[in-house]
Amino acid sequence: MNKRIIKYILVCIVGLLGFTLQSHAQFREDVYAQDANVQQNPQAQADTTTKLFSFKEYFGGLGHKNTLKIGNMFAGSVVLPGSAQIYNKDYWKLPVVYGGIGTFAGTGGYYLHKYNKSKKAFAQWETAKLEYENEYGGTYPQESPVIDYRAKKTGTWLMIGAGLIYWGSLLDGVACYEADKYPHPGRATLYSALLPGLGQIYNGELYKVPIYWGGLLVSVHFLTTNHTNYMRFKSIHNEVTMNNNSSSPISGETAKWYRDVYRRYRDYSIVATALVYFLQVIDANVFAYMHDFEVTDDITMQVEPALISPDNAYAMKSVQTNPAQNAVGLKIGLRF
Repeated sequence: MNKRIIKYILVCIVGLLGFTLQSHAQFREDVYAQDANVQQNPQAQADTTTKLFSFKEYFGGLGHKNTLKIGNMFAGSVVLPGSAQIYNKDYWKLPVVYGGIGTFAGTGGYYLHKYNKSKKAFAQWETAKLEYENEYGGTYPQESPVIDYRAKKTGTWLMIGAGLIYWGSLLDGVACYEADKYPHPGRATLYSALLPGLGQIYNGELYKVPIYWGGLLVSVHFLTTNHTNYMRFKSIHNEVTMNNNSSSPISGETAKWYRDVYRRYRDYSIVATALVYFLQVIDANVFAYMHDFEVTDDITMQVEPALISPDNAYAMKSVQTNPAQNAVGLKIGLRF
């Protein structure tokens, strides 16, 4: 159980870090502010597109020698908890973050080790009991040790508490980041990544929260139901195929068919859950970027005469020498 929790924690950390690096372009505040007609510096463009994360910039930001973009700050906080609080100058929060994570994780690890130790002792007792009965044929004199399931439950909840403190430190770092505009696209994106629907609340689009939460709850409901049925028919199939005297009313072929069906439905539910989750992240990012985009009712149309040259003059890069080939027409321009 301890190894499984550690594996889940590592997967979550790698997933958050990968999400941050892959969506690095989404945290650029100036992505829509550049003028397409202005020639950009090639070196600046190369740095913008290729340098996803700079350790020099990151540690310089922690030393308050330069500013950090919210994406870089978040990526560093995923690997080094508390670094966002250092960048935001919330030093008083560091004992809470490190003390909370260390206390909960350490105590949880102790209880999980205690559970694994009792489970191992029970397995050794079963092996010794079987050997004794096969050799002597009598009742094994030693009593069965008790597996400490209470320690397992306590350790699991303590590890969950450590994960919540870690998650809270990430959310606090994003919330306390000093942004130069509202809504900030990077903050909205990370809000939705950490807590679905929070980015929509930050953007002032409360009506979207029930839609995305409804989609997530429905997807998770079907995911749980299909996984439960898959495990049920998988167990029945294993029992029937391994035990010829099984009393199950379902045949092995029928159990196998239902097992495969529910496994496929479970996979579909996983895909649906992931799609709804990433859709609300993208929605928060896009609508934060387009928050200041205005379409007014002032639509004008301008009609004026125009001199139209043949297309071949431009295609062949030749100078038009015969004005008779030109055509006179009207040019219509719409502005909104």
